[in-house]
Amino acid sequence: MSTYFKLHYHLVFGTKNRVACLDKSWRPQLWEYMGGTIRGLGGVPHGVGGWVDHVHLLFDLRPTMQIPEVVRELKKASTEHIRQHYGLPTFQWQEGYGIFSVGWRERDAIKDYIARQEEHHEKKTFKEEYVEFLNVAGVEFDPKYLL
Repeated sequence: MSTYFKLHYHLVFGTKNRVACLDKSWRPQLWEYMGGTIRGLGGVPHGVGGWVDHVHLLFDLRPTMQIPEVVRELKKASTEHIRQHYGLPTFQWQEGYGIFSVGWRERDAIKDYIARQEEHHEKKTFKEEYVEFLNVAGVEFDPKYLL
């Protein structure tokens, strides 16, 4: 018998200290670059988006891929890209991240949610959004570690 799998993940992380520096004029190019980085690591991107201080990615990974390694390489590559192309020589992402498994039935809804980030953040801050994700997913967390 063969082995079949489809593992979808929703990854969320912010800029260091939630600095609002991801400019609208170049965010689409950054999202494209980050999707390409996921492809280069062997994953399949389904949606990349975000706002001035954070990013959301929806992607598939093979079961042999290690999430921390993928996130580390994604942050490293995108940090260098931002520093070199967008005039932010000291840019940094936050140290941590949130990652959530996504069922195949929810994939399109999450993809749509990511695509509507600008509209969504007219009503909610990144911190409010992130805390909501953690609570809905049943993730225990210490609020002192959330900026």
